[in-house]
Amino acid sequence: MTKEEIFNILKNALVELFEIPESKIQLNANLYEDLEIDSIDAIDMIDYIKKKTGYKMEAAAFKEVRTLGDIVDVVFEKLSQIS
Repeated sequence: MTKEEIFNILKNALVELFEIPESKIQLNANLYEDLEIDSIDAIDMIDYIKKKTGYKMEAAAFKEVRTLGDIVDVVFEKLSQIS
């Protein structure tokens, strides 16, 4: 899976689950400030990522990320190690 595919999965989740305007969804968007993701939303994102990629991001790892690009990098790295 490419970084672009992972980003598109995240973008779809943000639009579908959280009704965030697509125009706000950029790699450098801050999850908490720009997209207003809270801890409950984070859990939903983790579940969505797992359903779509097969990788379950740990809650502790999710706390370390700040931008969508950070999530893309973490998921890409983990999926690369598996394949």
